[in-house]
Amino acid sequence: MPAASLVKLIILGAIWGGSFLFMHIAAPVLGPVLLIQSRVLLGAVFLLGLAFLWKKPLDIMAHWKHFAILGFFNTALPFLLFAWASRILPASLLSVLNATVPIWGAIFGAIWLRTALSMKTVAGLALGVAGVAILVGFDGARLTPGMMLGVAAGLTAAACYAIAALYSKVAKSVDAFSNAHGSMWAATVLIAPATPFFPAAAMPDPWVMLCVLALGIACSGIAYVLYFKLIDEVGAASATTVTFLVPVFGMVWGALVLHEHIGLMGLGGAALIIVGVALITGFSPAALVRRKAVTAE
Repeated sequence: MPAASLVKLIILGAIWGGSFLFMHIAAPVLGPVLLIQSRVLLGAVFLLGLAFLWKKPLDIMAHWKHFAILGFFNTALPFLLFAWASRILPASLLSVLNATVPIWGAIFGAIWLRTALSMKTVAGLALGVAGVAILVGFDGARLTPGMMLGVAAGLTAAACYAIAALYSKVAKSVDAFSNAHGSMWAATVLIAPATPFFPAAAMPDPWVMLCVLALGIACSGIAYVLYFKLIDEVGAASATTVTFLVPVFGMVWGALVLHEHIGLMGLGGAALIIVGVALITGFSPAALVRRKAVTAE
């Protein structure tokens, strides 16, 4: 991976890892619905501006059902679930639960697409499940009232991302930017009817407003642009290694900004999940080093 692409990958991991920090701060004030409606609307407007600059028209009439499905499973529902859970769980734990997406993908792939599970994938699933069990059941510093509901919401959100990814494999071919742009508008429309029924709990201060802007523009706009550029530069497989960086940055931001406690059991559980994801996705640091050496030659 070229140095410039590696920098983009690290920045992307830092941005997406920070999204759980921003939700943890803003959700108790604005509520999950208003917060996520603001996030997806800002992201949609940002991507609309890029679409004009890059001359990428969005054919809504031809693909509206496709965008609606992606908007529901890849944006609206998981965003809402994570925002709701962020009022209960530490931001660091949410970022680790988000890393279980490939684990859900392997499970749903075996059921939906009848994908055979290799021994390495089965081992990865076992490690991932063990990691979640350790995070939930054995790290006493994390246990709080209602935590199990928050964990269930976070895991369901990750499962939604996996469903959206599997759907994309069998759906009509639409370019990645249009998928992001169209699904963001679809999520905006889907969430809008509920917004009047869930007003803000309090008047947001400037810090909360900055978190909303960061979620909408940085985490839902700029991050998508970085991700697409990485796919173009190094391929989808290498770009998805950001999965390993998001929980790392999520735990770092949670500890530094929110002073969240990260116990040894929590670190162990997170490590098991990351190793499990590596086995499932076939990630190999040695292979990356060999690929780099061949490219240099």
